Amino acid sequence: MIRKLDVSAKIIKDSRGEDTIEVSVLGYKASAPAGKSTGKHETPPYYKSLQWCVDFINMIYERDLIRFQPSPYREFSDLIKIEYLMKRPFSGDFKPAFNNAKQLGANALFALESALLKAIAGDKKKELWQVINPKAKKMPIPIGNAIGGGLHSHHESHPTFQEFLIIPKEKTAKKNVEAMKEVYKKLGKLLKSKSVNDEGAWETGKNEEEILEILREFKEVNIGVDVAASSFYDKSYEYQSKELNRDAQIAYINSLISEYNLLYVEDPLEEEDFEGFSKIRKKNLIVGDDLTATQIERLKQAIKHKSINAMIIKPNQNGSLLELKEIFDICKKNRITTILSHRSGETMDDALADYAVGFGADYIKCGIATPWREVKLNRLIEIERQI
Repeated sequence: MIRKLDVSAKIIKDSRGEDTIEVSVLGYKASAPAGKSTGKHETPPYYKSLQWCVDFINMIYERDLIRFQPSPYREFSDLIKIEYLMKRPFSGDFKPAFNNAKQLGANALFALESALLKAIAGDKKKELWQVINPKAKKMPIPIGNAIGGGLHSHHESHPTFQEFLIIPKEKTAKKNVEAMKEVYKKLGKLLKSKSVNDEGAWETGKNEEEILEILREFKEVNIGVDVAASSFYDKSYEYQSKELNRDAQIAYINSLISEYNLLYVEDPLEEEDFEGFSKIRKKNLIVGDDLTATQIERLKQAIKHKSINAMIIKPNQNGSLLELKEIFDICKKNRITTILSHRSGETMDDALADYAVGFGADYIKCGIATPWREVKLNRLIEIERQI
């Protein structure tokens, strides 16, 4: 049935109390998170401003400039219509005709397209993940940020690395989530930590090696780190107690991989060093985040230089769900492990779990504690029951 879209947008607060966008399509709501540690190659979150994008979305649909035919099994045809619409000129206060729909801004476009997919799912009486891939069966493995540092830490003395991650080894999503939570609770007691960061990770004054020594005792989980190297790079890598040049940083990361059997190492070098990434030992997962910034051309460069064998994919780093689908396809073709990820400033939208299952992500990184993280883990368990 072809119908006029009932679309509206408004400003809401994320988990840090900062403004973000929520879009409603036929009553189905979707919102966009925001990152604190951002890569310079991310799609800008908004064209002009958040308020401009809210007004723009409200205006174009008030004028009935689009109608849609729910068609979830035909290559996201309604998303194609949305992105085509952005290229049309508008009159009045909104004159731009975008060359690319992403010019609307990653947060605005993602919230709009996500709400539309939810409306399509509702119209078909399907789950969101079924709209993306009705045959999906693989459950992604959760990755949890257990101990925080870097730009995410409020602790006066904190580790330079941004995240210390635990990756469970169980066979089901439910058991994996339970295992993460159990280790997380034990870590809080061991660290005697009384505070958590924006993502709910424990804060501590311990350094990298001290934390890894603690984590290696938990044999029920694998260990990972998000180095977030760009956040402390300025011609050299400036740690709390040392300064390393490029070669020394590569040697240091490789030594940590060997010493602590790290399964997962994210952004071990600054975001322009494709060649340096290629020198990090690919014993397990060497992950691009700021390096690739969920952009197709950055991913292609990383593949060309053999920089990574795994990639963080953040929907609001890009904005277009059509490009997100293409990124997953490229990764699968080139045997790049995929990790669908949250942001530090999150909302109560649980759709990340549906996208992880629908797109066939190998892992989902969405934290462990706090309501904004738990809602996504609970949704993952619910999808597992549905499948």
